[in-house]
Amino acid sequence: MTLTQTLFEVIDMRSFSNLWFWIMLALVWSSVSHRVIGVPFDMVTRARRFGGQSERDLVDLVRINVNRMLHVAHVAGSWLAALGAFVLSSLLLLAFWYDVEFAQAVVLIALPLSLVTLMAFATARRIAAEQPDARALCHRLARHRFWVQAIGMLSIFVTAMYGMYQNLSVAPGF
Repeated sequence: MTLTQTLFEVIDMRSFSNLWFWIMLALVWSSVSHRVIGVPFDMVTRARRFGGQSERDLVDLVRINVNRMLHVAHVAGSWLAALGAFVLSSLLLLAFWYDVEFAQAVVLIALPLSLVTLMAFATARRIAAEQPDARALCHRLARHRFWVQAIGMLSIFVTAMYGMYQNLSVAPGF
C-alpha cells in the first residue's frame, strides 16, 4: 500500500462527512456576519450606544470602506464579475454535472457568499448616494447584517440537508 492510499484511508477526504468542512462553514458565516461592509459590527453597536467619538469613527471607517469598494467596482468591476461568473459556472458544472463532492461543498459556500458580496456592493452604493447621518448609517448597516445572517442561516440549513443526503446516499447499507 502506498503512502497516498494510506492517507486517503485514514483521513476522510469526502467533504460532507469531514468535521473540518463544517467548522470552516461555521467560521465563514460567523466572520461574514461580523464584518458588515468591512466594518466590525461591534463598532456599530458602540456607536449606537455611546455616540460621540464612536459615531465619528464609524462614519470614517464606513466612508473609507465604501470608497474602497466603489473604486474596486469602478476599476475592475466588470472583470471581477466575469471572473466570478466563470468560477461559479465551472464549480456548478463540476459539482452537479460531473458529481464532484468537493465542488458541491465549495458551491454551497461560494454561491451564497457571492450573493452577500453583491448585497455589500449595493449597500455601499446606496450609502455613497445617500450620505446618511450616523444614526441612519447604523440602521442601514444593521439591516444589511440582518439579511447577511438570514442568507447565512438558509445557506447552513441547505448545506446541512444536502450534506446529510450525500452522507446517507453513499453510506454502506445495514
